[in-house]
Amino acid sequence: MPWNTKEYPASLKNFMAPVRNKAIEIANALLEEGMEEGRAIAIATARAEEWAANRDMKVRKDHAPEKKDHSDSGHGGKAS
Repeated sequence: MPWNTKEYPASLKNFMAPVRNKAIEIANALLEEGMEEGRAIAIATARAEEWAANRDMKVRKDHAPEKKDHSDSGHGGKAS
């Protein structure tokens, strides 16, 4: 079954839209080549995550960005 931006595997629901769309594109291409659905989803997910990492993109909606700790920046602190 080919997927689109409105209907796609549940395993892609927490991905940011650009990454999810890339996974859908890859999965559909793999299905067209005759690959089994579950395997196509797994491969497409991994490749889309790699694609996003190479572009330094946030992959999942539920991943909070890392917070930098500025508490010991050396500005305005007590002298040792």
